[in-house]
Amino acid sequence: MPTNLNLDYYYGNEAEQYSFYRIPKTLLTDPRYKGVSIEAKVLYGLLLDRMGLSVKNGWMDSDKRVYIYFTQEDAMALMNCGKDKATKLFRELDKEGIGLIERKKQGQGRPTRIYVKNFILPPEPGQSQQPEQTPPPYPVQTAENQQSGPLDSAALLTAEKPQSAPLETRGQDGGFSAPNKTEKKNTDLNDTDPSILPPTPAPFARARPKGQMRMDEMDRYRELIKENIDFDLLLQEHPYDEETLEGYVELMVEVCCSRRDFIRIAGEEMATGVVKSRFLKLNCEHIAYVLDSLNQNTTLVKNIKAYTLAALYNAPTTISQYYASLVSHDLAQDAAGI
Repeated sequence: MPTNLNLDYYYGNEAEQYSFYRIPKTLLTDPRYKGVSIEAKVLYGLLLDRMGLSVKNGWMDSDKRVYIYFTQEDAMALMNCGKDKATKLFRELDKEGIGLIERKKQGQGRPTRIYVKNFILPPEPGQSQQPEQTPPPYPVQTAENQQSGPLDSAALLTAEKPQSAPLETRGQDGGFSAPNKTEKKNTDLNDTDPSILPPTPAPFARARPKGQMRMDEMDRYRELIKENIDFDLLLQEHPYDEETLEGYVELMVEVCCSRRDFIRIAGEEMATGVVKSRFLKLNCEHIAYVLDSLNQNTTLVKNIKAYTLAALYNAPTTISQYYASLVSHDLAQDAAGI
């Protein structure tokens, strides 16, 4: 048993200053994923996180499908496990297992590409078209989104087979991560979108008319966003703002389902995938912060939609400073005896 580290508590909004790996709730709630081990689900969360690096570097194939480089050594280091265990987890996620990833060997000593596949599943026969706690299925097709599809059936990470050869003789698949060969420099950022998803599977897509698919897409995003922000809890705390809260949700759904390449935020054109990523990370604290900020605003807002879009988009980066300034203001008033 590990030694107790006697750690401190979180105070106020301190937890907001850290980055976290995220595991889709569907992997824990959908019975079709019950056969996947918790460790494999954690590894899938790590692979999703690495997608952010690929998007920033523009790592896409000729079909614009986003891929990542994530070696066996990466998994061993982050999962604190041995080579055989890492191999087992990759196979559990690969086509030999559940099929959440697909690996494509490039040959000629180049590292294997890993395509992180869409975790959303179509409803089982007899189920509602709007299953509970289901992430959004089909995002905008932009450079910010992953687009997955069939790959070569021979895709395999050769170095992940148990072997006794020394590290020097192994292929680069089992070596360290490939260096960034692009000219883009922001490769160490970790703010990724766990909902970078491919289009709907073809058999599922043909089953319904395009208009119905659009409505289903909006409904699923609406359910996911309400779940992310704890909509019912927010209504209990802000019952007088129900119409405003519904408006926030519909605004975010509109962005997430937009077919445009760019969305204007505070006068600047932002990639739709980036805005969508930010909106899908908002929680109840962010929404409450936006509500408080807009309620306290005394300036006439001519374009309330644009203003709200900017407030929602900037909420994760400004919330800490906002509450820190409130604390400083309260302390100053206490010191002055007000």
